[in-house]
Amino acid sequence: MDELRVSTEYPYPIYCARDFDGLGAALVKAGLKGRRACVVSDANVADIYLNALLGQLEPVAELSHIEFAPGESSKNLDTIAEFYRFFIERRLDRQAVVIALGGGVTGDMAGFAAATYMRGVAYVQVPTSLLAQVDSSVGGKTGVDFTGHKNIVGAFYQPALVYINVNTLKTLPAREFSSGMGEVIKHGLIGGADYFRFIRERRGSIRALEEDALAEMVLGSCAIKAGVVSRDEKEFGPRAILNFGHTFGHAIESLSGFRLPHGHCVALGMCAALHICAGQAGIDKDQVFELLTYFGLPVNLGGCADFSACDVYNQMTMDKKNSGGAINAVMLRALGEAYVERGLAQAVILDALARIGVGT
Repeated sequence: MDELRVSTEYPYPIYCARDFDGLGAALVKAGLKGRRACVVSDANVADIYLNALLGQLEPVAELSHIEFAPGESSKNLDTIAEFYRFFIERRLDRQAVVIALGGGVTGDMAGFAAATYMRGVAYVQVPTSLLAQVDSSVGGKTGVDFTGHKNIVGAFYQPALVYINVNTLKTLPAREFSSGMGEVIKHGLIGGADYFRFIRERRGSIRALEEDALAEMVLGSCAIKAGVVSRDEKEFGPRAILNFGHTFGHAIESLSGFRLPHGHCVALGMCAALHICAGQAGIDKDQVFELLTYFGLPVNLGGCADFSACDVYNQMTMDKKNSGGAINAVMLRALGEAYVERGLAQAVILDALARIGVGT
């Protein structure tokens, strides 16, 4: 791959590289040189990448960093309060920069802290997981979980830039890479036949973590998401299609106590949705299920969940995308043509859940 690729189709640049060597220059180009900067990372990612990142940033910023315990269980207001206290101790002012180094949990929390500290300071996304690179780092959604509800407290707040080092994917556990592929395949289903075909044709190179294939995949996903978000930043209309699989998936994720990775839950959610719409959409759902399985994603819970279909249905009623008490979910009319099905019937939902192995 080229040393550095840059997408400027979105209001902020998305850099795709094989290392962190261009990060300092990217901050300078964004007008962020000379500011106080705080790197936010979980302890696992910090052990691997923090020193390399600090080495690139020290010439251009006055640095500090804060770490937190890895995992979704840290994604709460108590952790955000720790960030605020640290920012105050380090005298971060309105010109400060918050730099999110890590996966989706880190990006969501660091972005929310940046959005709300001093009514908003600049922040930069440096995503190191596939899920963060292709999904959560693009679009400006930030937030935390609250009382068991995923991302129910948050804000729309755009980063100054996104800097992706695709080689960080080589240190990801296989399960986390699979989780990110759930969102990649989702983009293929809602984004059109060309990207879906690319994923299928290059799946061997992608699974082998070849740089060129990873860069093309990551930038392709970013382009699809950025294209949707640019038309609807705050999810009042077209952006809702990015939630394909999420209404079912978020409910399963919450009921699992976040033990199931996000992308695995999205995969299950997409399977449930495809059981409803694939026939009318003319989509070969078995082909989709095969691709999901190839990348280690579940297509059926096999009746082993410790929650019922009724539990999932009740959790789905809490989804932020609902309106007027009715459950709304994204469906497909065809490959690349997604829409919101409003008022999905309870019987239809329970039947789809049964088909993915959620017992009654």
